Order: sequence, then structure tokens, then C-alpha cells
Amino acid sequence: MAEQRVEISVEEAAQVGIAFLKRGQVQDAELLFEKLLSVFPQQPEALHFSGIVAHKQGRTDEGIARLRRSLELVPDQPDWHSNLGVVLENAGDGQGAMQAFARAIELNPAHANAHNNLGVLQRLFGRPEEAEASYRAAIAVAPEHADAYRNLAVVLDQTGRTHEALVAYYKAITIEPANPGTRRLLAQAYVTIGDIDRAIAFCEEWVKAEPRDPIARHTLAACSQRDVPARASDDYVAASFDTFAQTFEAKLTRLEYRAPSLVEASLAATGLRPDKQLDVLDAGCGTGWCGPLLSPWARRLSGVDLSTGMLEHARAKGVYDELTHGELVAYLQQHASAYDAIVSADTLVYFGALEPFAAAAAGALRPGGWVVFTVEEAEPATETFHLEVHGRYNHAAPYVEAVLRAVGLTPHIDRAVLRNESGLPVGGLVVRATRSAGDERG
Repeated sequence: MAEQRVEISVEEAAQVGIAFLKRGQVQDAELLFEKLLSVFPQQPEALHFSGIVAHKQGRTDEGIARLRRSLELVPDQPDWHSNLGVVLENAGDGQGAMQAFARAIELNPAHANAHNNLGVLQRLFGRPEEAEASYRAAIAVAPEHADAYRNLAVVLDQTGRTHEALVAYYKAITIEPANPGTRRLLAQAYVTIGDIDRAIAFCEEWVKAEPRDPIARHTLAACSQRDVPARASDDYVAASFDTFAQTFEAKLTRLEYRAPSLVEASLAATGLRPDKQLDVLDAGCGTGWCGPLLSPWARRLSGVDLSTGMLEHARAKGVYDELTHGELVAYLQQHASAYDAIVSADTLVYFGALEPFAAAAAGALRPGGWVVFTVEEAEPATETFHLEVHGRYNHAAPYVEAVLRAVGLTPHIDRAVLRNESGLPVGGLVVRATRSAGDERG
């Protein structure tokens, strides 16, 4: 039987590529778009969606260039302007992203996602009234827009209208009843207004409905302060960060996130020379934000993290010699006397008890090596650590010092602002501790 050849138009081929992309078949989409562009280099759909592919694969500058070129060819596509806004936001260009979202809205005033995304940036840039107006505009054209209700609730909560925020949270839950992010925010809102019993009852119902949900169990522990785990579970950390990986750096940049630069400065203060002669571990490397900062010290730079989504972004940085998906303490225990420096930016906020980490880090350091990390500082009344309703632990400085000394490490602790949150500074401890050069433990 003769082979049948089916011919489709360039536009139809581009739609096939778009369908691949929507189904998560990124490599298939890339191959098809690149084939199209090799023959028709100015094909707008192929240019635009290959730009999205490039961004997803870590080639964000290339992606932005392609998106902009596609809009030069077809300037009146509101969805394309919105897509450009999302990519610019993820790249840390908040002002450019706002312009792109505003252009999408100008072309289509009923573009709910553009209204919502514009509101997110307006809030982060300290313009809550404009953000509220944008969220309400999104809701007006898309009454079932759960994200807009969640975001509206956040801005209402931050401007002191907590009861109104609860109504918005409830509405978001009725639209997407199984969304853990909304549920956690609602529990936090109850705590904010002092209704702890209501927060606990809500979380208990959540756990009953979703008994295997690690976020539900962790939030219940944080609200009730019952059965508080010594550290967040692996499942909780992975679930929290896998979905956050794509926007992690852009969002924290807008919060003036300082932990990576703070650990870099603390590492420099150790006296270790940045001459690429050390074996360095980025402990809880996430998206690899610290990688380029640590590279000057590293003969070999390794990273370990529980989130596969975060590790994909770290790999795209191209600075790590090795990346491992795994739990931090277990990893350290398997690498005795392997490192000259272990650096961890904000990973230990998901540990309550620091004893297991400290012992494992001391064992993984070579004599004369250093461990450098940040934690959030606890209120003065806290003797050891405390699990906050947002899911992170904070730590008392005397406790941190005692834990490190108990395993033979000599600590130095500085205080610093790690980032801003809800317009307020988050105070933290920047810790460095050394293993004596004469300590020859195996």
C-alpha cells in the first residue's frame, strides 16, 4: 500500500506546535517550531511560541527577543502581550511586564488574566489601591477567576481589611475547593484576626478531606501548635516549591530578597579565598540563585535540593558540576569530610530542630572548613525554634549558637534583614561556623 502524505498549511503546523506546548510536550514543540522557522523565519505564531519554549528551557533572553519580534509582526494580539508580560515578570523586569499587561488590557479590556497579573505587580511595587482595582476588574469580567479572588484577599488583608479578605478567600475556595494555596491563606487570615479556634477547625476539616496532603498537615500543626514536627516533611517542601519554581526568583527579587548576597558576604568574611580551589556545597540550592555567587570559590560546586522543579532551573544556570535530588541531612551524612564550604540560603527555615543538620554538616566539613547559612530570627521569648503559620520556622540566636558548639563548630552570628514581606522587613540571622583545622574526625 502506498504511503499517504498529508499536507498542512504553515498556520496549521504552528497550531500543532502550540498544542504540543499546551500538553507539556516542550521538546516536540521546539522541534516543530524550529523546523518551521528554518523555512519561514518570520512566521509569527512559530516565533511567539518558540519564545515561550525558549523561556521554559532557561533561555529567557532569547525567548523575550522572539516574543518581541512576533509582536512587531502582529502587534494587536492581546494574549501575546500578556504572554510577554508573564515572561518579563519571571525575568525580573516588573516595569516591562506591567507595560505589557497594560497593552493587553488596552487591546482587550475583558482580558481577566492581564488585569490579575497587573494587580500582582502593582501590589509588589507598593501600589495596593491600584492592585485592588485591577483584581476587581478581573473579577468583573471573569466572576469565577479564583486567582483574582485570592490576590484580592491578600491585598485586603495587607491593608487591614481582614474580614473582607476572609470573604474573598471563601469565594476563592468555593471556586477551587481543593486549592491548598487558598486554604493556607485562609488559615493565616483566621490567625491574623485572632480566631485561632476557627483556624484550627478549618485545618482539621482540610486534613479530614485531604489526609495525605502534606500542606494541610503542616498548616494544622502551625495553627494549633500541636504535634509540631521537628522539621517540615520532604513531601511538604517538594509540594511547596515544585509549583513555585517558575516564578521563584522574580517574586523574591521584588521582595528585595537578600539571603544569597548575605551568605556570599559571610563566606567572604571567613577568609577563604575566591580562587576556585575549594569543594563547595550549595545546600538546598533551589533555582541555583547562589550558584554564580559561590562559583568564584569553587573548584567543584555541588547542589542538593528536594524540588525537581527547582533543580531544573539550577541546571539551566550552567555553574554546577553536580546537582542531586535528595534530602539535605541524608546527603551530608553520605559525604563525610567532602567539603571545604557548605552554604545554605534560607533552606533551614524549613528545619525546626537544627541538631541533625549541624551534626551532619560538621561531619561533611574538612578540617578548617566553614558552614554558612541564614535562618529567620525568633521573637525574644522563644527559647529554641517556633513554627509560624506561614509554614516556616524561626530560631533563637542562643539556640543556634549552642547547637553549633555542641558539634564542635565555632560560630559567628550577625543579624540582617533577609527580605521584605507584606511591606515589613523579615529579620534573620546570618551564621558562619568553622570546624577547627586540627579537628581530624573521620
